[in-house]
Amino acid sequence: MTDKMQRIISFCKEKGFVYPNSLIYGGMANSWDYGPLGIELIENIKRTWWDRFVRGRTDMVGISSALIMNPKVWEASGHTSGFCDPLVECKSCHARHRADHLVSESDWKKMEVEMEKEDDKEGFVNKNLPSCPNCEKKDYTAPRNFNLMFKTFVGPVENDASVAYLRPETAQGMFVNFSNVLSSTRRTLPFGIAQIGKAFRNEITPKNYIFRTREFEQMEIEYFIEKPEKEEDWQEHFEYWREEMRSWLDLLGIDRKNIKENDIPREELAHYSKKTVDFEYHYPFGVKELYGLAYRTDYDLKNHEKMSGENMKYRDPKTGEEYWPHVIEPTFGVERTLLAVITEHYDEEDLGDGDKRTVLRLPFFLSPVKAAVLPLLKNKSELTKKAGEIFEELSCDIACHYDESGSIGKRYRRQDEIGTPVCITIDHDTIKDDTVTLRERDSMKQVRIEKSRLKEVLKDVVKGDTSLFRQDA
Repeated sequence: MTDKMQRIISFCKEKGFVYPNSLIYGGMANSWDYGPLGIELIENIKRTWWDRFVRGRTDMVGISSALIMNPKVWEASGHTSGFCDPLVECKSCHARHRADHLVSESDWKKMEVEMEKEDDKEGFVNKNLPSCPNCEKKDYTAPRNFNLMFKTFVGPVENDASVAYLRPETAQGMFVNFSNVLSSTRRTLPFGIAQIGKAFRNEITPKNYIFRTREFEQMEIEYFIEKPEKEEDWQEHFEYWREEMRSWLDLLGIDRKNIKENDIPREELAHYSKKTVDFEYHYPFGVKELYGLAYRTDYDLKNHEKMSGENMKYRDPKTGEEYWPHVIEPTFGVERTLLAVITEHYDEEDLGDGDKRTVLRLPFFLSPVKAAVLPLLKNKSELTKKAGEIFEELSCDIACHYDESGSIGKRYRRQDEIGTPVCITIDHDTIKDDTVTLRERDSMKQVRIEKSRLKEVLKDVVKGDTSLFRQDA
């Protein structure tokens, strides 16, 4: 693991963004909890996404579907039979690995084709796979398919009839509700259904901090379009959503030079996809998938109609024609967004003369804390009383911190570290003339304003308007 990644992990734990799960019992591998600042940042990400892609559009509705669904859903979607990863086990150290992670995914696809002709599959993988990353030996078992769905049982008896699964994706909850949404909202094509929710995958090798975990959250859209008469019809929608995803990354303040758009080769596409683009981010541990954009054709609605016997078609209100709509699917991972945002905006700044500070330069609307109220002196009762009053006035509308511990310089630094856009200092002049000092995070510039203007100014700053701090003194 890189030095920068280690620093980010330590920073996230120390400041209350991400904690190791069940730490008092020795933890649980690749399971994480989100602390006071982490959950605020996550909620800000999700709220911004929802406002942008659901509330801010006339062609989108949202739903929230159940985590446990009828098992037939996963038969129809292909997950029961095909949602598998190739697992090999090292006989020497008993570490288990995804074979397609020991080599590239495309190389593994080629190896699978060659392996079909071989009787000795164990010998084949030991000849063609690299040594075990754990013990450096090469003594693998033959590969076997490992289904990634978490199995559970519904009801008091654990038998085949009560088997159910924790959902491995949020998409199917939107597909099975397609007809419900149509009848209750009277939408016409094109339109989308959006959902934010948890998904679960029993990953063989979860790794890279919160990047790949067994429990994660998705922000996902299924955008239904008319049955395309020619390829250009669906490509137009696909390219529109590609640009929407780029704009979302811009909004998060993620530099496009750190993003790579990877068109997945046809032979590596998922069974439901005719085209997929992965938006990859340059994480400290390498360039890895951040988001995905897929053209799912009419695969899902068609298969759910076949499995359920229910009509999943759309009736064109003008022509009366019935058909399965095709689908463009933009998918955004919440935890991967969180990690990319922190990685992008974590900064260790050299101020000169040996003075350094850590700054989390989040876009202000994402910052977990929007303003910190700081009395200049702790033991001056008139200052702490006034600061308390200001905190109470602001905290109903704006996420605020109150801090009176340590020197004012140390308190500024603590707020810089967690990304707080503005610090409000209450001093003796506040008592005299009802003014306060505002200090901006990035420039560290300070201005004096009337207390009565605080809410108005802070709301502008949170929206990104820092012109107040650029005015000549």
